[in-house]
Amino acid sequence: MASVQVETVSSGADKVKLVVAVLLLIAAIASFYWLSGRGDTWVQWSGLIVGLILAAAAFLTSEPGRRLIAMGRDSWRETEKVVWPSRKEAIRTTAFVFAFTVAMALVLWISDKVLGWVLYDLLLGWGR
Repeated sequence: MASVQVETVSSGADKVKLVVAVLLLIAAIASFYWLSGRGDTWVQWSGLIVGLILAAAAFLTSEPGRRLIAMGRDSWRETEKVVWPSRKEAIRTTAFVFAFTVAMALVLWISDKVLGWVLYDLLLGWGR
């Protein structure tokens, strides 16, 4: 079995960007609560939104952020390759699953009632 080796390369600048992103996120949340009783609501929300945008920008300019963007693009490309069922196929499959679920529920209910009757009424004589 071949061993898989994962190599992570991060520069000091990327680490600084991630620390800045975390600090901006904390500052945004702290400013939201700090401004909660001090004035207008729009100032409170705009401080939060600006802080979140700055934190996201700092994160997305780092190497992990660029890898996240690349993964998102690859995922989007993969969804375009999916062969989606037609409306008729989707309705038919949904109806089959529904019918199978109802049939299984009936089988389980009948078997429960039969087993209960055999165990409690015939064998134990408890008669519910």
